[in-house]
Amino acid sequence: MVSRVILIVLDSVGIGELPHAAAYGDEGTTTLGTIARAVPLQIPALRSLGLASIADIGGDVPAPRGAIGRMAEASAGKDSVTGHWEMAGVVLDRAFPTFPDGFPADLMREFERRIERPTIGNVPASGTTIIAERGAEHVRTGAPIVYTSADSVFQIAAHEGVIPIDELYRMCGIAFELAARGLGVARVIARPFVGNEGHFVRTANRRDFALDPTGTTLLDRLKAAGHAVVGIGKIEDLFAGRGLTKATHTKSDDDGVDAIEGELATTPRGLIFVNLVEFDTEFGHRNDVAGYAANLERFDRRLARLLPKLTATDLLVITADHGNDPSTPSTDHSREYVPLLLFGADVIPGRHVGTRPTFADLGQTLADVFEVPALGHGTSFRHEVLR
Repeated sequence: MVSRVILIVLDSVGIGELPHAAAYGDEGTTTLGTIARAVPLQIPALRSLGLASIADIGGDVPAPRGAIGRMAEASAGKDSVTGHWEMAGVVLDRAFPTFPDGFPADLMREFERRIERPTIGNVPASGTTIIAERGAEHVRTGAPIVYTSADSVFQIAAHEGVIPIDELYRMCGIAFELAARGLGVARVIARPFVGNEGHFVRTANRRDFALDPTGTTLLDRLKAAGHAVVGIGKIEDLFAGRGLTKATHTKSDDDGVDAIEGELATTPRGLIFVNLVEFDTEFGHRNDVAGYAANLERFDRRLARLLPKLTATDLLVITADHGNDPSTPSTDHSREYVPLLLFGADVIPGRHVGTRPTFADLGQTLADVFEVPALGHGTSFRHEVLR
């Protein structure tokens, strides 16, 4: 009987365009397929779990050791908050607002008044690009760089030697009140960096400030029932700290897997919910196909070491929250199906749960596994995959 679930979200590892992808400007996108066509992926652990049976990655297609499927996003939008909330049982009927022309002038005036500094930017941009283009001006003037993207985000970039981390976080708190609580923007993100002109590098001190989930989540249900709920990576930020009994922020995907291994030794029951963000931030948003492939292979090697550490009462789930096809001109997220891989002693090998119409089916399944009250959305497939 399952008593511990390790849920790993490979941030942005989509497996092909959704039927309505064109409405989001994402027609033809396929993150994993693009990478596999460019690089013969060496990912034997993921193949063994059944990834090649649900994604066009070429090469061998071994009989899956676990259960497999794919999920479509029912919520409007294609960002991390939306994807994670939906897999935890909250489906949004309206996308978070976006600002393709920058944020309103009155909001920016009030933000500048409160932080007592002017700002620069206020445009949609790639984070690494705008730091390269405006970083020197920021260092010279002390004006933080404000930018957004195709997602509902208010991002503030600042050099750690110009604006200390605590001050940057304070600015983000002000932006959160104005943009998130005021306009419904999903997240405010601190984007600190270091280095000199021509060599600016973002640091691991990123922090996300997200709105509270708009409904009861799987995390809420589990915590209320007395289960351990551990968030690793940006999980705490995405759920505004709600529903967790412990949170660990990470510096890299390798650090995230280290944290999983630590929790396997210290948290015998409950949910270990993990986001591995570098697929998205370091490679998807930078259109780095080779780097993305290398990160998949790094994760696969760690996964191969992780699998033997699972106990007879563990359920491992690997999925994603959206796509981010690094071959497209855009550096933004893409509206794609996401993989669904389940592995454990109680999982029926080779069982295919088909295409789930919502990520919330996963949340409902895990609520069923832990025998907590049902969530507001989703259909459990527990009895399809577990003995």
